[in-house]
Amino acid sequence: MKKITLAALTLCILISGSLAQGTSKKKMLLLWQGPDGHPPQAHEYEAGQKILLKFLDKMPELDVVLVRADEPWRAGPEILAKADGVVLFLAEGAKWTQQDSQRAAALGALAKRGGGIAILHWAMGTREAKNIEPFLQLAGGCHGGPDRKYKIVSTNVHVADPKHPVTHGLKDFKVHDEFYYRLKFIKAKEGLTPLLQADIDGQAETVAWAWQRPGGGRSFGFSGLHFHENWGVPEYRRLIVQGVVWSMGGVIPVEGFNLP
Repeated sequence: MKKITLAALTLCILISGSLAQGTSKKKMLLLWQGPDGHPPQAHEYEAGQKILLKFLDKMPELDVVLVRADEPWRAGPEILAKADGVVLFLAEGAKWTQQDSQRAAALGALAKRGGGIAILHWAMGTREAKNIEPFLQLAGGCHGGPDRKYKIVSTNVHVADPKHPVTHGLKDFKVHDEFYYRLKFIKAKEGLTPLLQADIDGQAETVAWAWQRPGGGRSFGFSGLHFHENWGVPEYRRLIVQGVVWSMGGVIPVEGFNLP
């Protein structure tokens, strides 16, 4: 018989009660792509989503599926039409969401019906400014345009809003990562909450946020996670798991999830 550790059992108990919204499962897609030219141990989209899957798979209210979304991803619109939420961890995601008109429409429809949207690192990015505004309507925040800022730093990261469910149980920490910063945010900031701020060039820069979308539904974004090894940072794991669960309408315990 397979042994279950106390930590794993605690996680199962906490997460299993987090989405008390009926008995039907919500379908969540963890979208990833193949290598994008970065060296090994950076932008490890598949490996990162597999780690996230291990945590979310313990949630009986979710049907979590790993999906490779390399271009042209012709099956994408049909797959998205059947989903209740997505986690994007892929290259230049703000461009990717708009690159195909049917894909853009499917993502827009997902948001309109209250679906959860979570964005990790380069998945919030676009080199071309034209993709910024439509992406903001999905995610609330974007790392985009020719004036976008990014920097590899060893720095202190602070909890900006300890009362928000996504930051439950989180404390300030130090990390070495590449952060996107001076992000563009939705102009109407109602429901937009900065979650984490990193010290970069003498300023506290927002690097994670939550957005309660005015039309219904929730979006979560985190600009860190350039280096794959940072999945080993406990604060990262808690932030991302809780951000994804929150985006799907889940309830986060006041002490946060007890993640192994």
